[in-house]
Amino acid sequence: MKYLFPTMYKIKVTSISFSKNEFLVSELKNFFPNSLVNEKFIRFKDDDLINYLSDADGAIIGVEDINDNVLKQLPKLKFISKYGVGLNNIDIDSCKNRNVKIGWVGGVNRYSVAEQTVCFMIMLARNLYISSNELKYNYSWVKNGGFQIRNKKIGIIGLGFIGKEVVNLLKPFNCEILANDIVDLSNYAKANGIKLVSKETILKSCDIITIHTPLNNSTINMISNKEFNLMKDTSFIINTSRGGIIEENALYYALKNKLISGAALDVYIDEPKPFKKLCQIRNLICTPHIAGNSIESVKGMGMASIDHLVKYFTK
Repeated sequence: MKYLFPTMYKIKVTSISFSKNEFLVSELKNFFPNSLVNEKFIRFKDDDLINYLSDADGAIIGVEDINDNVLKQLPKLKFISKYGVGLNNIDIDSCKNRNVKIGWVGGVNRYSVAEQTVCFMIMLARNLYISSNELKYNYSWVKNGGFQIRNKKIGIIGLGFIGKEVVNLLKPFNCEILANDIVDLSNYAKANGIKLVSKETILKSCDIITIHTPLNNSTINMISNKEFNLMKDTSFIINTSRGGIIEENALYYALKNKLISGAALDVYIDEPKPFKKLCQIRNLICTPHIAGNSIESVKGMGMASIDHLVKYFTK
């Protein structure tokens, strides 16, 4: 059943990914005909973001920074619907103080992110990325097939929705999984044959380490020079969570000086223009923040964000 809100409420979409999806745009306008999407695919910041949202009753927000300075200049805004996962770009306290409600659901893209994470593991371990580039660009026939991930020691930092799905996907590989989380997950770990250990233990002993934590004051630059010096020089690290958790200059140094064997990143401190010298390193796989952007996840995130708005405005 579709509920139409003729011109009563104006909804604006900042997310480029949502705005490019014809199905999601059509669904939004079925419910809110007076809605506008980001047709020029602008990455809104500061005054441009404020001007765009100035007359909006509700907004579908992607990665834009919704801070107190932005919110205090948007007195009409009643509801923010998060497109995607993670609320690190939204000032939750400011929203509470200004009575702006937030719609959010965790784990909506967990299958997509977990799949790409395991894909990264296989690409790194089996040397697929480097050997493909050697053959493609240098016409070099170097037969280095790397190692299997089967029976290897995998470290997962952050056992939320995505971390747990990575565990599920790794089960056929019979890996030894070590994990760390700030939440007590002893029952889950016991049921799934996981060892809960310190981050230091993971760094020192694992063949592949993957990060699935939010970005906050306790996780920013969580992996830096000290941590890379603890890792084995044969190991790999993966980040599909948030840019800023791995300190990029430290990663650059670690890769250049062979402190580790390689890395894979889907997220960066500066998007869409990440650290160029880092991206050009031979043993780094880098993708443009697409881990959560499978067709299925885009639809799921978009429909969830629309559903939050419908529920709020039909109260």
